[in-house]
Amino acid sequence: MPPQPGAPGGVPIEDDSLSERAAALRRAKRQATGLLLAVVCVFALSYLLAPGLGQACLRAVAEAAMVGALADWFAVSALFRRIPLPFLQRHTDIIARNKERIGGNLAGFVRDKFLDAPSLVTMIRRHDPAGMLAHWLTEPANAGLLGRQVARLTLTALETLEDTKIQDFLGQAARALLGQIDLSHSMAAALGALTHEGRHQVLLDDVLERLGAMVRTEDARAFVTDTLVQWIRREHPLKQKLLPTDWLSGKGAAAITHAVDTLLKAVADDPRHELREALDSGLRRLISRLQSDPDWARRGEEVRAYLQNDEVLGSYVREMWSDLRQRLRADLGNEDSVLSRRVAGMGQWLGMSLAGDATLRVRLNVRLELWAATFAPDVAQSVAEHIRATVQRWDAREMAGLVELHIGRDLQYIRINGTVVGGCIGLLLFGLAHWGEILRRLLG
Repeated sequence: MPPQPGAPGGVPIEDDSLSERAAALRRAKRQATGLLLAVVCVFALSYLLAPGLGQACLRAVAEAAMVGALADWFAVSALFRRIPLPFLQRHTDIIARNKERIGGNLAGFVRDKFLDAPSLVTMIRRHDPAGMLAHWLTEPANAGLLGRQVARLTLTALETLEDTKIQDFLGQAARALLGQIDLSHSMAAALGALTHEGRHQVLLDDVLERLGAMVRTEDARAFVTDTLVQWIRREHPLKQKLLPTDWLSGKGAAAITHAVDTLLKAVADDPRHELREALDSGLRRLISRLQSDPDWARRGEEVRAYLQNDEVLGSYVREMWSDLRQRLRADLGNEDSVLSRRVAGMGQWLGMSLAGDATLRVRLNVRLELWAATFAPDVAQSVAEHIRATVQRWDAREMAGLVELHIGRDLQYIRINGTVVGGCIGLLLFGLAHWGEILRRLLG
């Protein structure tokens, strides 16, 4: 019988195909049982026949077939249910009695044979996941599917975040996280990392180059000229009427921009320039004060308290988040979602990039192999624990019934084969025991 959901003693197991499997199991059982009954009838009828070699042979074959059928019936039935036979019942109902051991062995088998690092690395090398991803993403339909799925997940996340309790929890979590941050020391650490071994000088060089290029443009010179003209008219109106203001402003703008450009080039070309050293010195003093100055520590505490508790800031953040959430919901509710299209475009770009760069694919696969080798033991152990705990929660009787539904039909053929093989062995043994008499009859 199929297992009944909700049986006591564990969590019921759900399977939508139980009815079809139960029908197939019943048919197989009827076939095996029918064959057993047939050999029982043959055995009984053999006693109604006249004694002789043929009657003895028929009875021996039927007797051996019954023994084989009954033995295999016991072996198959003992897996799934208790059989009340003296001295033997302790070795029946094997699956239900050993549920926890089966779960542990199954978990260990999956962990050691499917999720072990060598197996995962071999699978990665055999299937080239980077190449498969590239091929999949280059198909426009697949990239569109990716965009739609990301949009669905984003919409689900937004719906989750609309829950008042979750919003309150996130707000509390954000305030608690801010409460754990030492702003002054964190800023000192960040500045220290940015300036370690002169890393900031590369950024300064780029800034100087961009500023110099901007100063040398006609727009910058026109801006300085206009500023000088406005300054002369505002601060020296009488001189503005007597002097050639536009000419002076143009010359002054050229001189100023040239001086600034010259200074920027000097700083850029000289790693030991005094302005560079002044910047380094100022950064070192700032880092030191952030680390040790009580006044800066107090200011950091004030900023943190402001971020945590200021109602105006909190109201502004909530309004901004509400507006962003509404915009996202409106976009995600549209079939032609901007987010979906952009994700699809990014996916297709990624696929084309991977497809056109064999070296990148190789490196990604190598990284996947390293990640698999690194994280496989922990992931495999977690999966094994999940399997073991899940099997442990199942109802033992229901699990035995479910296993029978899945493999019991094949096991019934063991009963049929046992009947046939038993009969054949009976015939063979009878022939060996009476070979002389059989030979005489055949020769006579």
